[in-house]
Amino acid sequence: MSIDPAQLQIVHFPDPILRAKAKAVDPADPLVRDVAHRMIDLMHEADGVGLAAPQVGLEWRLFVTNGRDDDPIDRVFVNPELTLQRGEIESMEEGCLSLPGINVQVRRPVAARITAHDADGKPFDLDLTGFLSRVCQHEFDHLNGVLIIDRMSQIDALATRKALKELERAAASR
Repeated sequence: MSIDPAQLQIVHFPDPILRAKAKAVDPADPLVRDVAHRMIDLMHEADGVGLAAPQVGLEWRLFVTNGRDDDPIDRVFVNPELTLQRGEIESMEEGCLSLPGINVQVRRPVAARITAHDADGKPFDLDLTGFLSRVCQHEFDHLNGVLIIDRMSQIDALATRKALKELERAAASR
């Protein structure tokens, strides 16, 4: 499959790619690095803090983050493995670049550990806490076809029903 990173754009719900389970990629492939850099650009253009490959139409186990004030580094996670830490669970409002205009409360563990490869194909481990932990958990969910609307409360489900229908209508009219 030929991929032109410059042509990648953020896809929106209900695109079926958002529900696909992503597949591992070769972390040493230069195309993976090029796609990751394009994803970083798209994340910044959209004023986001994370973006996963399924959100740009690719079934790849890849995501990028930049936690702004909490972690102002452009990070690349290729073939990540995430281990959630036992302990404190925190509820916080989350949005998603693939679900524009929808923000819901999501409960997540405060801490996690991630093992992945960087944009140069080098393996690394990172202990995650606070906001970066939340962002990585959110993006990791995307690699497994899980969206914030799958983790929201019944109250948020009722509150977002109209906005989700509007996204479905917009997709049907394209």
